[in-house]
Amino acid sequence: MSHFPEFEVIPAVDMQDGEVVQLVQGERGTATRYGDPVEAARRWVDAGARTLHLVDLDGAFEGERANADAVEAVLDAVDVPVQLGGGIRAADDALDLLERGVDRVILGTAAVENPDIVAEISEEYPGSVMVSLDARDGEVVVSGWTEGTGLDPAEAAGRYEDLGAGAVLFTDVDVEGQLEGVNRALVERVVDAVGIPVVASGGVATLADVRELRDAGAAAVVVGTALYEGEFTLAEAQSV
Repeated sequence: MSHFPEFEVIPAVDMQDGEVVQLVQGERGTATRYGDPVEAARRWVDAGARTLHLVDLDGAFEGERANADAVEAVLDAVDVPVQLGGGIRAADDALDLLERGVDRVILGTAAVENPDIVAEISEEYPGSVMVSLDARDGEVVVSGWTEGTGLDPAEAAGRYEDLGAGAVLFTDVDVEGQLEGVNRALVERVVDAVGIPVVASGGVATLADVRELRDAGAAAVVVGTALYEGEFTLAEAQSV
């Protein structure tokens, strides 16, 4: 199955305590609330989303999947591919989610701590692992962006491609959730390092930002705050 045959804008449905939220720079306590995940998911699909990006924020911070019911409800409610991240630490969890109808599992900390997990899941569901690389000051960070790893994002991306990852989710933490624009050069470097799709996330505030990331070679862009705050519509972003 070919992911992202053409450039996509993917709405983010970030969930905390069963509600849709957006955080600033990933900090807990900075959440703006946007209601019911199923309503949000349906709204984005009705608006033309071809993929949805679900994040279990409680899972990401606690290391356990805390919004499982909301995830199930979204899977039941929509018929577009869903990629899910947040707190997926073990291959069994990932395989369980893929069996339930999640199309791609997003692995961050788990993939950094145990790269073999990528190969293990990919053997059962080829192309289903999206490795999430978060960069701060040009180095990969893990554990809710609190720990540096010393890894270069482009090198790390290549390593996970070799292990069977089907895509890379690349987030520039320095601009995340702040609506202050994107770092095109860094995204380009990651794109150039791999043959698999790179999905860019973080800092998208304007249609110009979407265009920059598309021109940098991103296969898709995840957008949260800007869409929820009505900075532009999904249709406008899809047609930059």
